[in-house]
Formats: sequence, C-alpha cells, structure tokens
Amino acid sequence: MEHFYTIQGEGYHTGKAAYFIRLGGCDIGCHWCDVKESWDANLHPLTDTDWIVQQAEQYPGKAVVVTGGEPLIYNLDYLTSELQKRGIQTFIETSGAYPLSGTWDWICLSPKKFKGPHPSVQPHAGELKVIVFNKSDFAWAEEHAAMVGPNTRLYLQPEWSKADVMMPQIVEYVKSNPKWRISLQTHKFLNIP
Repeated sequence: MEHFYTIQGEGYHTGKAAYFIRLGGCDIGCHWCDVKESWDANLHPLTDTDWIVQQAEQYPGKAVVVTGGEPLIYNLDYLTSELQKRGIQTFIETSGAYPLSGTWDWICLSPKKFKGPHPSVQPHAGELKVIVFNKSDFAWAEEHAAMVGPNTRLYLQPEWSKADVMMPQIVEYVKSNPKWRISLQTHKFLNIP
C-alpha cells in the first residue's frame, strides 16, 4: 500500500528510525482503525518484493517495520530473508490472526477482539500491545498476557480518539499492575507518518 522512512512512534522501539512497509489487505475490521484505506487489497497494486528490499537498503536506519492492514495474510518468508541478508532488522506489527511466516527480529502482537491470534504467533511475540478503547479491554489484555511468553513486554495503548477518557484509567491500571507499560502514539504528537 505504501512505504516510507520515519521514526517508530509506539511500543518497544519508540523513537527508532525505521523503513515502514504497509501491506494492503485486512479482514479484521476494527472500527477505530486509523488506516481503513488499507483494508481492500485490490485497491493497492502488487509491488515486486526485490524492489521493496532495494528501497529499504537506501536508508541509514537498518530496521524495517512490516505493518498493514494485516501483514500475515501474506507469506513473508522471502521478504524477511532478503532484508536480513542485507543486515536489515525485521519487525512486524500484527494482530496475529494468521499463521506466522517470515523470520523476525521483533514481533509486536496487537490482538483484536474481532479475530483472535493464531497460536503460532503468541510464543514468539517480543511485545504484546493491547489497544484500550474501553474498560473491558483490561480483562482482554490480561487474557492475552497469559498466552505469550514470560519475557514478552506488555503494553497498554489508548485508542487515539479515546485517549482523554482512557488514559487516567490506564495510568491507574499500570500503577496497580506494574508488569504493564504504557505505549503512546508519539508519531501523532510529532505529526510524522
């Protein structure tokens, strides 16, 4: 769908320079999605994987974030292999709704209630990032925290349009449950892609 070089704005790698590859196609359908134009893969012509790798090589930040849509609807083995051959770290942001493909240096699992994560993804997650839209999302977060590995970093992130309402609750929750950390969409505060 699109590609761009920017700063990672959320989660564990916040502040890191990275080349983003946003793949078109998603059947999860989160009503609060901020990239709904990514949902219909037919609106985005296929792009040659080798060309994408060549573009990523041009930037000094040697990290690529593959996101979507939902990137795991595609087989990502070749893409990640070619990037890693060139010394580029591979990160993915996924709902985990499909089986894991690709070789990843970091997996950000952000499960959605509309289509839960595939069991092949959970044990490999470097971070679990739960979007908090309402109070019931805290129980959802704990349910998924029990399914990831013991070293997975746990993040609660307010849904952007509900941040004013949910942030005080997230702060209190993290203070009472310090295994969790807060993730913010800093790229939105900085007005960068």
